[in-house]
Amino acid sequence: LLPRQCISVRDPRLHKDDFWRTHVDYEIHLCVSTNSMCFRKKTSSVRRRYSEFVWLRHCLEQNALIIVLPRLPPRNPFFSMRKTEQVFQRMKGLQDFLENVVHTPLLLSDSRLHLFLQSDLSITKIERCALGKTRYTVAEAIQRSVGGCIRLEDKVSCDSDCERYISSSSSSGLGLSVDTPVQGSPLPFSESLARDQQLFI
Repeated sequence: LLPRQCISVRDPRLHKDDFWRTHVDYEIHLCVSTNSMCFRKKTSSVRRRYSEFVWLRHCLEQNALIIVLPRLPPRNPFFSMRKTEQVFQRMKGLQDFLENVVHTPLLLSDSRLHLFLQSDLSITKIERCALGKTRYTVAEAIQRSVGGCIRLEDKVSCDSDCERYISSSSSSGLGLSVDTPVQGSPLPFSESLARDQQLFI
């Protein structure tokens, strides 16, 4: 089994879906010891959003039998990249979830978990690949993936954690600037914080 320090959730990035909605994704970095047979790749990095973690837990729950699955950090409709404590708590919760999952041998038999952790496939394509409905196998999908790529195909719908863009003249006074990067362009965490701070000076 994996040493606990070998899986990490880090580098949150903000993405704009459309004029009103955004989402945050996180890098999952996996580093496996050379004598481990659990994972096909010894090192990998992929990006996943919160709603994809929710999907993964639901999938694992179907095969968990009597196993009590670890919990995810709670869904927060007011989640904001400006609130650094919220961001770090969510990353810690997601990492704790994955650490517990990869230390449960029964769950490691689910091919969807391996595709989630070590491929750039969207959720739709993971489902199809796991069912044998793609031209490539699970092993091929993992081997061909390029760590850290942003997936643009098969966009999933925006979950309730999407931040909403509100006019800066709204009553809350906490609206974001409309000059956010175009869809699919990541805004690094530190850069987004710096820009937010400038907005409210």
